Amino acid sequence: MADAQINHQDAIKYWQGIDADVNGMLGGFPYISRVDLQGSKNFLAKLGIGGKSKKKVDRAVDCGAGIGRITEGLLVNVASTVDIVEPVAKFSDGLHGKAGVGEIFVTGLEDWSPSEDAKYGLIWNQWCLGHLTDVQLVGYLQKCRKALTEDGWIIVKENMSTSGEDIFDDVDSSVTRTDYKFRDIFENAGLKLKRTEIQNGLPKELFPVRIYALQPDV
Repeated sequence: MADAQINHQDAIKYWQGIDADVNGMLGGFPYISRVDLQGSKNFLAKLGIGGKSKKKVDRAVDCGAGIGRITEGLLVNVASTVDIVEPVAKFSDGLHGKAGVGEIFVTGLEDWSPSEDAKYGLIWNQWCLGHLTDVQLVGYLQKCRKALTEDGWIIVKENMSTSGEDIFDDVDSSVTRTDYKFRDIFENAGLKLKRTEIQNGLPKELFPVRIYALQPDV
C-alpha cells in the first residue's frame, strides 16, 4: 500500500525547507494560481456560494492552508471568517491579524480538532490530503463531517493518479490517489459526493486535478 510509506516527520521536514511564497507552495508553477482560483470560484458558484448570488457562509476553514493563497484569493470573499489549519508555523505566521482570518491552528490535519462550538459552512482541503494515510483520511473527514453546519460543504481538490494505482512520492512523503480511491474513502467516511469536475487550464505535464463537493450521507 502506497500510503503505508507516509511519514509525517519527513513531510514536515520537506515543507520546512520550502520558501513561504506562491512559488514554493505551487512547486515552481506559480502561474497556475490564477487558473486554479478561478476554477474553484466557479465551482463554488455552482453550489450556490459566491458568484452572482453573492451568498456567503458564516465561517469557513482552510485546511493545509500554507501561506493562505486560497484563504486570501478565494475564501475571504465567500466567508465572513476563515479559520486556518497549517502545521508549518512559518507559512501561517503572515496570516495573523489579516482581515477575515479567524483562529489559526498550527497542527497537522491528523491532529486537528475543531473548536467545540465551531460549525463550518465550508471546509476547504486542497493539495494536502496526500500527507494522510487512508485510515487517517477517513478519520479526518469524519471529524470534518461533524463540524459542518446543516447545509455545509466539504471541498476536496487534489491531484489524481491516472496509472490505476496510488503513487507514493518520497520527496515530500505524500500519496497521489486515484479517483476510485477517493470515492471509496468518502463513502467510508459517511460522505455523499454531490458534484465533481476536473480543473481545466492546467499544464499537461502536471497531474490532473479533480475537485469534489461532499456532504454527510444521511
